[in-house]
Amino acid sequence: MANTYTQIYIQIVFAVKGRQNLIPKQHRKELHQFINGIVSNRGQKLFAIFAMPDHVHLLVSIGPNVLISDLVRDIKAGSSKFINDKSWIMGKFNWQEGYGAFSYSKSSINSVVQYILNQEEHHQKKTFKEEYLDFLNKFEIDYDEKYVFEWIE
Repeated sequence: MANTYTQIYIQIVFAVKGRQNLIPKQHRKELHQFINGIVSNRGQKLFAIFAMPDHVHLLVSIGPNVLISDLVRDIKAGSSKFINDKSWIMGKFNWQEGYGAFSYSKSSINSVVQYILNQEEHHQKKTFKEEYLDFLNKFEIDYDEKYVFEWIE
């Protein structure tokens, strides 16, 4: 699009269906590379990614030609197929419906990247549920907790 300029940074968070620990640590790097390929093929830039066993965080810059919902759909569909084709788990792998998308200023990029890359350390102190609800509250997003993912207690 001629004469269209944007600078939009979005942290995207989504979870494994049923919040099961199905993303094997030994395959994390391969999953990261695959998702990076999806983001790049859509003409967007991936700044950081980290897949925990039960959820994923990404920081991407989004251009004017892509809807966040379309990018997330492509990432989730493509990576589900990838994981299933690789037979990393018994049965069928799926992501849960929905996702979180949180915007940041350029000045926050380095701290968000560090936050994403330090997920293992971060989750020694806080559960994914606590983390996700903190995001919703921090960004003042109205929500009904019964519609926020499927939580395994």
